[in-house]
Amino acid sequence: MAAVRSTVNHEAASDIDGGDVIVQGDLVTIAADDIASGAVGKVFTHGVFNVVKDVGASTGIAIGAKVYWDATNLVATDSDGAGANKQMGKATRAAADGDRFVRILLTP
Repeated sequence: MAAVRSTVNHEAASDIDGGDVIVQGDLVTIAADDIASGAVGKVFTHGVFNVVKDVGASTGIAIGAKVYWDATNLVATDSDGAGANKQMGKATRAAADGDRFVRILLTP
């Protein structure tokens, strides 16, 4: 069975690289491709993705854990940052402290 990935259109306020995480209010999406400033492009709202996370002590994320986007440090984390970080989904695979990416199920 093929993975399901849902998309919506997004008008870029600035240049966006494919794979970038985009936060709009409580909606966290991932750019499907590069989108030039002022252009409209597709962003994923649902699917399974590898997302960059921090590395080092206490940065591991357990399978099934809620995953948040830390827009200040541009990394996925299992901390809501006292409400500052936006939930983006759940980890579908455990990520150790030294792993650079965490696999998540992105959910709206």
